[in-house]
Amino acid sequence: MADLNNPTVQKILKSKNFAFLATLGPAGDPQVSPMWFLWDGQYIKFTHTTTRQKFRNIKRDPRVAVAIIAPDNPYTAAEFRGKVERIEDDPQGDFYNELAEHYGSDLRWSGDPRVVLYIKPEHVTGQNL
Repeated sequence: MADLNNPTVQKILKSKNFAFLATLGPAGDPQVSPMWFLWDGQYIKFTHTTTRQKFRNIKRDPRVAVAIIAPDNPYTAAEFRGKVERIEDDPQGDFYNELAEHYGSDLRWSGDPRVVLYIKPEHVTGQNL
């Protein structure tokens, strides 16, 4: 098991690579999606609309896994397991816009109902960490 303070883990968490967020569907089946994220030093933060299955999955079962590949080596990756500890409304899409800027995208909030998901890593593992 790796540590959150591991320099390679920190490099991955501070990268602009997409994170792959896995949730559990109603029948226990995994659902994985590539997503933008930000690490704030305590939480891996995502934005999501409230109208999709992934959000319903999280509301029903907050356990998740997140995989991120290192920015400089595709053979180095970290997996973070934990729970969505907090969900905050984002009525103006501010966090979506912040992520879009962080990732260099011209996309901006389109008016859909959004939330910010706060995932606290409880277990860290991976390759070449």
